[in-house]
Amino acid sequence: MSTNSIGQVLSCSPEAIVVLIDNLKVFEEHKAALQVGRYLRIAQGNNDFTVAVIRNVRGVLGQDGEGKPKWQFHIECQAVGTLVDGKSFERASVLLPVPTEPAFPADKDTIDKLFAEDTDYQFPLGQLSMNKATAMKIHGDRFFSKHIAIVGSTGSGKSCTVARILHDVVGIADEKNSNIGKQNNSHVVIFDIHDEYTAAFTLEKKQAFTLNRLDIDSLQLPYWLMNSEELESMFIESNEQNSHNQVSQFKQAVILNKERHNPGIKEMTYDTPVYFSIAEVYRYIENMNREVIGRLTGENKPKLEDRTLVEDRKDHYFGQQCTFVAQSTAAQTKATNGPFNGEFNRFVSRLETKLADKRLRFLLHPAKLDGKPFKTEDFEKIMKQFVGYLNKANITIVDLSGIPFEVLSITVSLVSRLIFDFCFHYSKLRHEKDALNDVPVMIVCEEAHNYIPQKDDAAYRSSRKSLERVAKEGRKYGLSLMVVSQRPSEVSETIFAQCNNFLALRLTNNADQNYVRRLFPDNSSGITDILPNLAPGECVVVGDAILLPAVVQMPLPNPEPYSQSVCVHKEWKEPWRDVTFADVISRWRKE
Repeated sequence: MSTNSIGQVLSCSPEAIVVLIDNLKVFEEHKAALQVGRYLRIAQGNNDFTVAVIRNVRGVLGQDGEGKPKWQFHIECQAVGTLVDGKSFERASVLLPVPTEPAFPADKDTIDKLFAEDTDYQFPLGQLSMNKATAMKIHGDRFFSKHIAIVGSTGSGKSCTVARILHDVVGIADEKNSNIGKQNNSHVVIFDIHDEYTAAFTLEKKQAFTLNRLDIDSLQLPYWLMNSEELESMFIESNEQNSHNQVSQFKQAVILNKERHNPGIKEMTYDTPVYFSIAEVYRYIENMNREVIGRLTGENKPKLEDRTLVEDRKDHYFGQQCTFVAQSTAAQTKATNGPFNGEFNRFVSRLETKLADKRLRFLLHPAKLDGKPFKTEDFEKIMKQFVGYLNKANITIVDLSGIPFEVLSITVSLVSRLIFDFCFHYSKLRHEKDALNDVPVMIVCEEAHNYIPQKDDAAYRSSRKSLERVAKEGRKYGLSLMVVSQRPSEVSETIFAQCNNFLALRLTNNADQNYVRRLFPDNSSGITDILPNLAPGECVVVGDAILLPAVVQMPLPNPEPYSQSVCVHKEWKEPWRDVTFADVISRWRKE
């Protein structure tokens, strides 16, 4: 360990320590060790040293006593921890150095102590950018059991960073599966909005790695699993003048229909996850929209064309479209329109349009292999799509690229809520047996700003509400989030506020830089000044799982995520040779 002081403490506060170097020769000799992001050891007056990261270097040119030019250098640092007895590093700095205490560059021996691997800090995250020979190891349990934020501008390496981290989780390295013949109990569900990650988790068949990929053709997500908010978001326009009536009658129809198809379940509610027929609910609303009430003496009930009085709507309105008597003021045929007659014209039209939309078949017409619809007893099969440890898949990719925009929020909301509820009940059952939750699950929200935005937009209210609940309560039940975004300032602040670990890659937008700076802990916010200058794959890592803030170079994953970059330097040749206009248009029509 170096014993030659390079300067002395000039001033000290919890926010910054300023070290003075008043010798140009000393500064030149140690210039490589005095770059922004490197570390200093500063004596505390005992056997301990404060470890500080350099945030700013400022040179001041003055004159000595003889009038000759003289350089002085002010090294502004941020305390990050204490080197106790020169042997072990603690992430705390209760005692700060006072002025005149000597400062030393952090040599290799010190760096090795700062980033030494032990039984807790052993999950690999990359190499220190300032010292490529030193591996960055983090506390794996603290990292994955809490929420993670990964942010960075387009092209900064977010997707590769995410893929590399998840490769290490499931045991993929150099296109090989290190867990052949065995499997860990963790599971990762990726909301992949651009279908980037399929390539990163597809290995040769002999590697026996099972990827569970769900897209619009294979995803089965029955509408009857939706809760009240998701159903209303799908079928009801909240800005229509009579939306409150639509909600009340739709709710009543859904509950009655659930009771009709599930007679063994008592105390049925709007949110009970059991089968009901949306086609029958549509007919019920259509009949309410056509209903005519008989007004002859003793009637005052809906009256059909054949003079039959409807004693109970649920016995008639679900099965068929009814024909009612005509509205009349004559004494012999007196009948008046029902309370919602003609009021649901737009509502009925919207329901009809949704049910006929083939793009929504995975929601409104999901079917099993035998062509029959999913019913209440199929709930277990539906859940196995996502919690893939039951069918030997550690990674489930939900490809959202083909999901229609108008149901993107509902799809994300429904999947994340189902996973949350599963983790909740599984955890409770384990605790009843005095056992710990042994099935940790992580949801990865790629391009999170697309469905959990900062603004309270009605179009994204359901997905935002579901994922904010995961952020606030999920950790207690073994469910964590990894939030990935190129525009962090546009993502729900509630979700970022719950994140304990941050990886920030290059950010070029001032609003995003300032937003991330506010999210970082006070003792590491200064390191964000480097964000616009990071190279691809470089990131600032901060959080509970990281012993001290650092700039890390993430290695590339192998295989890599699918790149959608465009080849712009190739020689111009006949266009549309490999992929014709007809190919493009044919695929377009299928989508």
